[in-house]
Amino acid sequence: MSNPSSVTVSSLIRRTVFQAVLLIVIVMSFLSFYYGFVQHYKQQRLQVQQLSELLVNSASTVDGASLVAQQVDILLAGDPTLSSIVFYSSDSPVLALDKLDIEQQNRDWYNAWFADSMSFNEPVTSRYLSTSSYYQPSATNSGIDTSTSDGVNSGSVVESSPLGAQDVLIGYLNITLDIHKLRSEWLYQNAWLLFIISGATVISMLLLLRRLTWVADSATELAKVCQIVVSNPDAEQLPVIQQRCSFKETRDMRLALASLFNRSKVLEDKLRSLAAYEQQLHNKDLSLNTQRNSFQSMITHELKTSLNAIAGGLQLLESQYASAEQKDSLSIIHKGSQRLEATIEQIIQLNRIEKGQMSIHVTEFNPLQLLSDLFTEFEEVAKQKELELTSRIHHIDYKLKGDADKIKQILTTLLENAIKFTDSGEISVESQLTHFNTSVRWEIKVKDTGIGIDNKYFEDIFTPFFQVDPSGTRHYEGVGMGLPVLSQIVQLLGGSIDVASEPNVGSQFTVILPLQSVYQSQSRYSQKPFAGLSILCYYNEDIGVLAEQLRGFGATVSAKQHELSVLQKLSKTQVDMVMITQEVRPEKAIQMARLIRAEESRYRVLIIYWYPPHKQDNLDNFEYSLKAAGVDFCYPATENSKTLYKLIKKDARY
Repeated sequence: MSNPSSVTVSSLIRRTVFQAVLLIVIVMSFLSFYYGFVQHYKQQRLQVQQLSELLVNSASTVDGASLVAQQVDILLAGDPTLSSIVFYSSDSPVLALDKLDIEQQNRDWYNAWFADSMSFNEPVTSRYLSTSSYYQPSATNSGIDTSTSDGVNSGSVVESSPLGAQDVLIGYLNITLDIHKLRSEWLYQNAWLLFIISGATVISMLLLLRRLTWVADSATELAKVCQIVVSNPDAEQLPVIQQRCSFKETRDMRLALASLFNRSKVLEDKLRSLAAYEQQLHNKDLSLNTQRNSFQSMITHELKTSLNAIAGGLQLLESQYASAEQKDSLSIIHKGSQRLEATIEQIIQLNRIEKGQMSIHVTEFNPLQLLSDLFTEFEEVAKQKELELTSRIHHIDYKLKGDADKIKQILTTLLENAIKFTDSGEISVESQLTHFNTSVRWEIKVKDTGIGIDNKYFEDIFTPFFQVDPSGTRHYEGVGMGLPVLSQIVQLLGGSIDVASEPNVGSQFTVILPLQSVYQSQSRYSQKPFAGLSILCYYNEDIGVLAEQLRGFGATVSAKQHELSVLQKLSKTQVDMVMITQEVRPEKAIQMARLIRAEESRYRVLIIYWYPPHKQDNLDNFEYSLKAAGVDFCYPATENSKTLYKLIKKDARY
């Protein structure tokens, strides 16, 4: 199969435009041909009308009959398109003939191409003759003279005196033009031109349509191939693109498609190779992990056994008499064994976490007490390095549920590192609790003014055995297991850890832990005095301890954060009381109260607004607006259960 000729779309457009212009020229030529015959018909019609006028003028004379007969013979013999020339005698005008002549003159285009014949009537008048004396009728005539073979009536003319005579109508001269014969002769004479124009028109239209379909065919073929490739992603070979004419643009598209297809196949092969290589690496990693875990278990077991022996020997030596120098040596050995035991314990913990063998033991604990114990433990160590240990606690005494031992280990590691890597300055611990409906988020920040960490090591410091300064002359002790174990424990508890640090400025580690809150009601409320009471709390971001306090009193509490949720709850469920928390601004509380009152239909709910205690002095500025909007009571927010109980019991009458 020969390769198709390559053309550009721009050249195709130029050729197409040229052919379109040529087609227009041909069409115009055809119209000119059509118009030419119409003009030929008009000229013939005018000629016939002039002939009729000539014949009428001849017939109006005294001896016009013989003259008209001669003229008619000449005309019929010389012009085959004249079908007949006839005289009709009539002494009164025929209006229908005049109207017919006018209509025929206004339809030249139609008559020229579709009529078979055309009659022209011209009135004949004379001042010398009358209808009765123009012809002498023969014995066979009955009122109208008969025509000769040449179309002129025969008979003797009887002249009358012209003295005092006026023009009178003696009849009509009718000339019939054979348009069919006129059209045939004209077409016969111009057949070659019509044939050329028609052929050129058809050929130009076919070429134009053919060229216009080339681009569409090329695009259609490319689309078919693309559809085949999309529907058959496992195809190993690109289908052949059949094209009658190859444009430069479509050829480039075809080459690009083939190149992309080949590249995709190469990439698929590489992907398969990478997948196989990844599987090999995965299998190898599994094998290495197994070997590493086995090695860690073996080495930790052996080291643990040796440490137990050393610890036992140290206990025996402590009961014996020793000099001061010997006691110092024993103390050094004891500290070293403790450090080594802690490192081994970290390795064991990391190994257990990676194997999934470490579980979480949830107990109730007091976060404030836990922090206090840690400060007591590390305060003496901080004083030895002349460091200031400070705290910023943003919550009161609570009880939470969580793994207190692991949380203590996390904070212990952070404080140990902060003291170890800080030579001067301070170490601060910041604690904040954020309350949600059924959970609490505890955020602890440990900040120091130590040596800091370059940001390029932020991820590496959580890798086991990583050291920022791995040289043998490094100043700080440790094997790089504290932060990796800490990170794994935080993940095990469902929390997160973040680090922000700057070299020679200090570091800040932020730990966020999700915990469960435990509301400890006083013993006098153990009987649930608000059992059966339905309360809806409307809050902005943090509902605080209000919901837990109310649940401790036995109330059924639901919390909603959006106005639409509150209205939907009130429309579906009967609620005894709506409480708007202190974090909701008075303007928003007013809007919420108005919406609630506007939607009420079956019953009236009690609305209480808890405003921030520090706005007690400004209560007059918003209390009137709140009550006007429908709020029943405005109380200062309190975390004291006794005060909360009294307010609801007395003023709210529950």
